[in-house]
Amino acid sequence: MEPQVRDNTEQSRFEISTDAGQAGFAEYQLRDGGSTVAFVHTVIDPAFEGQGLGGKLARAALDAVRERGASVLPYCPFIRGWIAKHPEYVDLVPADKRGKFDL
Repeated sequence: MEPQVRDNTEQSRFEISTDAGQAGFAEYQLRDGGSTVAFVHTVIDPAFEGQGLGGKLARAALDAVRERGASVLPYCPFIRGWIAKHPEYVDLVPADKRGKFDL
């Protein structure tokens, strides 16, 4: 099965799963009435490392935020680093906040 990413709104995190189970998550906090998503922590279970699942999780989570028309505050070092390597996602971070995140 192709890895699946879903937004678990009850736990405020995007989760990635494979046929072997849940592989990891990206935890977030909603701010400004939901118009801003602050990513605070990302975890990939060690049993799933090295499979590119962190990148798939980041891309799917950021694509979902874009679809909502929300902005991103990448406090999580993994999400921040992923955005830095994929400049097509920098626009999700408000221009006046990019310097704070070295973007």
